[in-house]
Amino acid sequence: MDKNTPLHLQEIIFSSSNAEKSRAISSLIKQGKLKKLAPRIYSPNLEDEEQSIIKRNLFKIIGHLYSGALLSHRSAFEYRPTTSGDIFLTYNYERRIKLPGVTLNMMAGPSALSDDLPFVDGLHVSGQARAILENLQTSRRPGPSSKILTLPEVEEKLEQIVKIQGEVGLNELRDRARELSGQLGMKKEFEKLDRLISAILTTKPSSILKSPIALARAFGQPFDAKRIELFENLFVTLKNTPTSPFSDPNVSNTAFKNFAFYEAYFSNFIEGTKFKLEEAMQIIETGRPMATRDEDSHDILGTYQIVSNRNEMKITPESPEHLLEILQYRHKIMLSARPSKKPGEFKDRNNRAGNTDFVDMELVRGTLIKGFEFYQGLNEPFAKAAYMMFLVSEVHPFLDGNGRLARVMMNAELLKTNQSKIIIPTVFREDYLGALRAVSRRNEPEKYIRMLLRAWKFSTTIAGEDMNRIYHVLKQSNAFEEGEDYILRIDGEQS
Repeated sequence: MDKNTPLHLQEIIFSSSNAEKSRAISSLIKQGKLKKLAPRIYSPNLEDEEQSIIKRNLFKIIGHLYSGALLSHRSAFEYRPTTSGDIFLTYNYERRIKLPGVTLNMMAGPSALSDDLPFVDGLHVSGQARAILENLQTSRRPGPSSKILTLPEVEEKLEQIVKIQGEVGLNELRDRARELSGQLGMKKEFEKLDRLISAILTTKPSSILKSPIALARAFGQPFDAKRIELFENLFVTLKNTPTSPFSDPNVSNTAFKNFAFYEAYFSNFIEGTKFKLEEAMQIIETGRPMATRDEDSHDILGTYQIVSNRNEMKITPESPEHLLEILQYRHKIMLSARPSKKPGEFKDRNNRAGNTDFVDMELVRGTLIKGFEFYQGLNEPFAKAAYMMFLVSEVHPFLDGNGRLARVMMNAELLKTNQSKIIIPTVFREDYLGALRAVSRRNEPEKYIRMLLRAWKFSTTIAGEDMNRIYHVLKQSNAFEEGEDYILRIDGEQS
């Protein structure tokens, strides 16, 4: 049990080998304040059904009880139990474990490899190539009880890669799958995949290589040249803008979580996902979406799931490919409840905001990869954070959630070096958007940098373990206000 968190906020409590903790759990059960959900799993939530509590906290439970497990096979794509309540995991032994409403199908196999994705609390997810190979295995169990997707569903996954990443992307997948097949003992599955990919590519019309984009792809990843000019100018300006660091004041776990709440709250509010503060707090505290606003609630939950995880928020891209990977899995978590927005998949149609057309869907990967070159040339945490945020915002690689994701990527750069993260409060929304437009439309990055530096200074005042004090600071700063009648005030700053 977490002594710093009230019991009623700890929806899941795990048994412990610590004698003191074990006695405390036994005492709470006798007092009727705790109920047993399954072996080693307890909850102070006495109202909801056991299966609802289990499903809501499923990945936390798996990560805690089976650290090192891998969400694999069909579950690596679906991220939830099937209609029969089955979820599939690769672990160091084979077993079926029944929990209320869910069956964990543990399959013996290799643990996480280099391109398998970290998820939550020691749980990983099969990377794309591994997941495809796993789903080309055979299964004796039919329908939702099967560990694998149907062959047409696998083919649709491959077609989607061609659509979003082009033939190069599909061939890269094939090359990686070839490498993995030996490590995983899946050479037969690779042979099947190789035949499928060859069939898909030969059905593509040869005329595709007549278009400028297709020709560019044949020689490398095509990119948006005008955007690269913006990135280069921002890079040069950041290189020549000295900044003083702001150390992260939220060192304790409670303080970190408090900041993360407001980080998720304001990041969603600025994109139009508006909740009353008490509603947002209830969603985060209970992990339960509002019945009338399921998708909006999950947006906040998904954002909070990332920004409240200190380990996740210290992950920054080490290569262009790593950048694409991070963007995709974070986006998949954030927008998991919006299948129409294709969580984790780069956009398959172009998007715009006002008079601004974002990067063409065919140029997303290449522009991110080319833009990464400038990122690598930056050393200061603030410079890397400001550049990364604009890169993601300007490319707009997904159908939705780009602004939230851009701010997550920005704050990861800061937290990695123990710098204060940045919140963009509601009152600062127009300053923020106006500064982005100044770079995007007029190639003037100075206003953007000044705006972020002020937001950074403000964000250092949002600190501590007392939520009432934090609320008071935010209120005094006009953080929650909307409209031109209000400006952002910073605690300790003279009017």
